[in-house]
Amino acid sequence: MQYATLGNTGLIVSRLGFGALTFTQGNRTLQSVYKVGAELADQLVGRAIDAGVNFFDTADVYADGESESLLGAALKPHRDKVVLTTKVGNRGVIDRELLHGGLSRRHILWSVDQSLKRLGTDWIDCYVCHREDNFTPLEETLEALDTVVRSGKVRYIGFSNWSAWKASAAMEFQRANGLAQFTHGQMYYSLLGRDVERDHVPMMGRYDLGMTVWSPLAFGFLSGAYSRADLEKPDNRFSDFDMLGFDREQGFALLEVMRGIAERRGCTLPQLAIAWLLRRPGVTSVLIGATKAHQLDNNLGAADMVLSDEDMAELDAATAIKPIYATSQWIEPDRKTAKALRQA
Repeated sequence: MQYATLGNTGLIVSRLGFGALTFTQGNRTLQSVYKVGAELADQLVGRAIDAGVNFFDTADVYADGESESLLGAALKPHRDKVVLTTKVGNRGVIDRELLHGGLSRRHILWSVDQSLKRLGTDWIDCYVCHREDNFTPLEETLEALDTVVRSGKVRYIGFSNWSAWKASAAMEFQRANGLAQFTHGQMYYSLLGRDVERDHVPMMGRYDLGMTVWSPLAFGFLSGAYSRADLEKPDNRFSDFDMLGFDREQGFALLEVMRGIAERRGCTLPQLAIAWLLRRPGVTSVLIGATKAHQLDNNLGAADMVLSDEDMAELDAATAIKPIYATSQWIEPDRKTAKALRQA
């Protein structure tokens, strides 16, 4: 297993993390996702730890809290050896209480205690804002996060799915006011979703933030397990959980490119997709999940892969994001200056 420090902290995390989105104690609100019960959860967590994984991720809304309970129970014998992350801000499917959502001071202070109870722990290593909250002043959210850090309930804080400008504004406010600072952002990033490269990757580099990646396989599409016919079925995974909205034809074309590289490298498609991410600038840890033991074992194999520059170039070319106004020629480096500096 490879390891890295999280952003500008001294916290050491495995470069492959384990995501517990699929854990459930019977919640079936997302039947295509919530599939892993207590016995299998223990097995998967054990396999991950045996492979060197020390970074585990969940959220208060996964299966309406059931994921936190199962992950906490599975990690209890290992609590002092692992980094535990959970999130706040999203609203659960079952919990319809008006105040049980968002990033207000009230909700953050209430939610952190609820998560601690479900996780069965005295502290949360990384507490992550799951989404933006347009109804709460940013300053209120940041001051509440500082409160939970100073209370000892939380060690580090981060954001997930925030716009680059809001994360930048948060960092500036935290620095100016001596508040606990974000250490990382957890973002969707995959061969089929490279939008973070436009603004988030440069922003995170500017503030020395780490990046943890969710859904590196685009909700399983990059495993190669889905055909066009599969996606026509009413009960396929994307029929009730299509958050990514990627171009399906682009996806199938990419799979053909990936199959050629995987055959040359003697690896699987999931290993290839994850290994590509591990070489991308700014990526600290890639969260992998599974609903079966063999899937987890397969994904963990990406830790031992080293892709060549030629492999990376071929994958980059097959998935290049189209330039937009703000990232077109107006921010390209001046060629004469660049040439002179290279010659210096």
